[in-house]
Amino acid sequence: MYDYIIVGAGSAGCVLANRLSENPKNKVCVIEAGSKDWHPSIKLPVGIAWLMRSKTLNWNYNTQPEKNLNNRRLFWPRGKTLGGSSASNAMVYIRGHKQDYDHWESLGNKGWSFNDLLPYFRRSEHQERGNDKFHGSHGPLNVQDFKVRNKLASAFVKAGVQAGYRKNQDFNGPEQEGIGFYQVTQKEGRRCSSAAAFLRSSEQRDNLTIITKAQVSHLQFDKKNESIIGVSFLKNNKTYNIKASREVIVSSGAINSPQILMLSGIGEKNELEKHGIEVKHELNGVGKNLQDHLDVMLVQKSLTADSYGLTFKNLITHTPYHLYQYLVKKRGMFSSNANEAGGFVKSEPSQAIPDLQFHFGLAKLRDHGRNLSFMMGDGYSLHICNLRPKSRGTISLNSANPMDHARIDGNYLSAEEDMDTMIKGVKAGLKILNADAFDKHRGKQLTPEFQLNSDADIRRHIHENAETIYHPVGTCKMGNDKMAVVNERLQVHGIKRLRVVDASIMPTLIGGNTNAPAIAIAEKAADMIIQDAQGLSARMV
Repeated sequence: MYDYIIVGAGSAGCVLANRLSENPKNKVCVIEAGSKDWHPSIKLPVGIAWLMRSKTLNWNYNTQPEKNLNNRRLFWPRGKTLGGSSASNAMVYIRGHKQDYDHWESLGNKGWSFNDLLPYFRRSEHQERGNDKFHGSHGPLNVQDFKVRNKLASAFVKAGVQAGYRKNQDFNGPEQEGIGFYQVTQKEGRRCSSAAAFLRSSEQRDNLTIITKAQVSHLQFDKKNESIIGVSFLKNNKTYNIKASREVIVSSGAINSPQILMLSGIGEKNELEKHGIEVKHELNGVGKNLQDHLDVMLVQKSLTADSYGLTFKNLITHTPYHLYQYLVKKRGMFSSNANEAGGFVKSEPSQAIPDLQFHFGLAKLRDHGRNLSFMMGDGYSLHICNLRPKSRGTISLNSANPMDHARIDGNYLSAEEDMDTMIKGVKAGLKILNADAFDKHRGKQLTPEFQLNSDADIRRHIHENAETIYHPVGTCKMGNDKMAVVNERLQVHGIKRLRVVDASIMPTLIGGNTNAPAIAIAEKAADMIIQDAQGLSARMV
């Protein structure tokens, strides 16, 4: 018997495990489908290239054929280890725009404005630049600048200014708009995942149990189907059942959280009955409202040997130098996320806030870095994504077997205005790549393999090459409408003692990378859970 059971030890789950177990009276259990985060490629930032190919530390999802992307099945990597996707992402620390959260509150979610969430961003953060109005310096999540900046990344920032965009020193400060260098969740050149930040310091507590390599099969209801009382999971071909006296918190991400709810009999009636699952609680919004940042790349060959591609220089002659820089000075190629610079810009001046994001890659990339032959030689890549797509997809079931992957329908570009924004984004990206700062670096255009001379050419490129940039959200959305899954305290509508706490609760996608927001969501949720428990204790007395 535990007080709290947390399903998933990802970006949000690790925060909850830490905060809820701070009180030694709370007996907490966290269940993770993946293994412990021991692998060197997790700690070594450049290891992200290997993690994309891992068969054990990556869920390796694929979407259904996307009808608006030439019926391609898109690869969706997600972290499968302690720390979840924070153990395999590009470590870019971005919160999104103030208006994103103010919009959540305008939808009826009281307490979720930017000013409400800022204290939680600050509480989690250890900003190496120091403490100020927007940043904290005493939290466990280390945020730092790159000690050495790649010459190509510097050229991108200079080119952005030449293209007419302002330079921004802090995308998480007073203004998001502009071009600049990203900060990353690293400490002394090592990845600072949610597990490294929040779980390492708490995993030895006597009141915290961490179970890895355990696949949750379903949540346990009481006899009246009113409350969740426990969790069933599979480990080493055996089934285990554990109980929670206070709450079960599902923190398994935008794909797995709705899947677990549906496997437990919580969801749309027709969807559950189709797979022979008894409907315990009808909730039509489970798995709906899926949103993701669709991304398209422009790739160039580089005339200078400054990239982090697979070259003789990087792999052979300069390896001792790179090792010295990393092991002794905690900097250089091995500490790089290969996306050191980027920015937030408007697709057109009439936009109130930036609706495009750039990630500038320091190598030639194709197929999420899994095409190694394409990475041979020097080059660079520019990711371009639409920050607030109107298209909505779904997560549903392929079967009632918990070991089967969920069915992912991204439904990208189903809203025509999303394509319009992407076309404008590619034009903005071309303007930067053609600026004077790239003159000495710019070689042959490699992606796409045809010239972009018209909107029709850009549209073709997007249909043929656009991919996810790994930010799925919204499938257990917060709100009070008929498609909402959780309320403003992240409690599942109509069910007692059950919450969902992760990026799936976002009613709308935020304008930026989603790891820092998922952590802030969990920080706020931990406070609400503790507050509600104290209220319960007072009522019991």
